[in-house]
Amino acid sequence: MELEAVAKSYARWAPVYDRTFGAVTNAGRRRATGFANQVGGSVLEVGVGTGLALPFYAPHMQVTGVDFSEDMLAKARQKVREQGLRQVRALQQMDARDLAFPDQSFDSVCAMHILSVVPEPERVMAEMARVCRVGGHVLVTNHFAAEGKGLMARVERLFAPLSDLLGWHSDFERARVLGDIRLQLVEEDGLPPFGMMTYLRLRRVA
Repeated sequence: MELEAVAKSYARWAPVYDRTFGAVTNAGRRRATGFANQVGGSVLEVGVGTGLALPFYAPHMQVTGVDFSEDMLAKARQKVREQGLRQVRALQQMDARDLAFPDQSFDSVCAMHILSVVPEPERVMAEMARVCRVGGHVLVTNHFAAEGKGLMARVERLFAPLSDLLGWHSDFERARVLGDIRLQLVEEDGLPPFGMMTYLRLRRVA
């Protein structure tokens, strides 16, 4: 999916995202932010979108969010103002494939339901690994393609050609986020609804 298609798709989704797709994916957001809150310190949320996860970060956190879509960021900034989210330090427009932060800048890096949207997800994971401190964690929640030839796998393949219109890849392979040697998978769990989403916790190693 190219950036132009991503921008157009999320411009369409921005007005209704919180009440549609966003509403059924909050379990993953709460899981990832809950772990980040336990770790404390600084967190980068890649693909912050409309800011659905921002209220879940504890007041002691230092949160930076980035997104390519200005339409989504406008919604996120409105949330920060209206809810007084002082833990949010910055919301910036940025290409996740080229993060404008020094190496090892954050204690935790989160990507919630965005890796099946972005172009070159392997490159995005590499950037997330780069800006996460050694010993820190990269937290991913996402839908991954079902294995085998069951009903879910057939449905995913059916919708795959519509990725630019839908704004996400229904047949996104889990292996695409697990290839960076700096990231060690330490936890994996299914998430509601119906285990369709997956939570991955990866530790940044030297």
